[in-house]
Amino acid sequence: MTNANTGVTVNIRSIIIVSLLSIAYLAFSTFLIGYKPDELTLVVIFNVLFYASAITRKFILGFTIFIVYWIVFDYMKAFPNYNYNPVHIAELYNAEKHLFGIHFNGKLLTPNEYWLANSNTFIDVLSGLFYLCWIPVPLGFAAYLFFKNKKQFLNFSLTFVLVNILGFIVYYAYPAAPPWFVQYHGFHFIPLTMGNTAGLARFDAYFHAGVFKGIYTKGSNVFAAMPSLHSSYPVIVLYYGLKNKLGLANIFFAVVTVGIWFTAVYASHHYVLDVLAGITCAALGITLYNVLLKQFAGLRSALNKYERVIS
Repeated sequence: MTNANTGVTVNIRSIIIVSLLSIAYLAFSTFLIGYKPDELTLVVIFNVLFYASAITRKFILGFTIFIVYWIVFDYMKAFPNYNYNPVHIAELYNAEKHLFGIHFNGKLLTPNEYWLANSNTFIDVLSGLFYLCWIPVPLGFAAYLFFKNKKQFLNFSLTFVLVNILGFIVYYAYPAAPPWFVQYHGFHFIPLTMGNTAGLARFDAYFHAGVFKGIYTKGSNVFAAMPSLHSSYPVIVLYYGLKNKLGLANIFFAVVTVGIWFTAVYASHHYVLDVLAGITCAALGITLYNVLLKQFAGLRSALNKYERVIS
């Protein structure tokens, strides 16, 4: 099968390449982090979309950018950041309290502690809905751009990956415990600590579901709270939404952005400092990508070729 305009072809060579890559990925993943059904699901989805039709093939080849990001994130399980640098627990907690502390009932509390003592069902539900957006909104927006403007899709996707790379660098340079860790374990470092839904457990309890429990049991590293990449993602979406003049959609993106920032703190998954670091990370990534795109003709040429493949 061949697309005369783009040269996207399914032949014996491409079948062999896709098959070998699929097998190699499953084998290496099993060796590195152990077999998980998610890995097989990813391979099945990629292969089905690659072979189903020309448009699904272009779609999955475009979204390979996100697949590579997911694989890198998943493989971080094999290299815990606390093996390379000490985890910051009390230092970050005290800085948060000093800068953003709230006086309540005669005590100075971090914002997380304040909201833990003043949570209510309405905010639990609303914040949970906001936090559920951190995956579907960026991916949905990417899908929209894929069909609407391939060049902007590539720019958005690569910016997304670049911001994550910057965040991962900080994860390893400055391992940091989330607020819920202090609430449950104090300031004593406990390696191999499992992920925790923290305040989002109230959302799960209200709906009698394990939505967030299922998500947080798959986390790569508990001690990667700084920066909050959850807070970075909606910033990237809003930036490209504004750049593409999406009108009312940008109001939705802005509300979701603020909602995710608030929930990160409300649910005790991040300090305000983590959220600010995530916003900074997004701003740096967006700026750096634009500079690289402007300065390097080779990058622009590669993106043009990629665009032709998925068009």
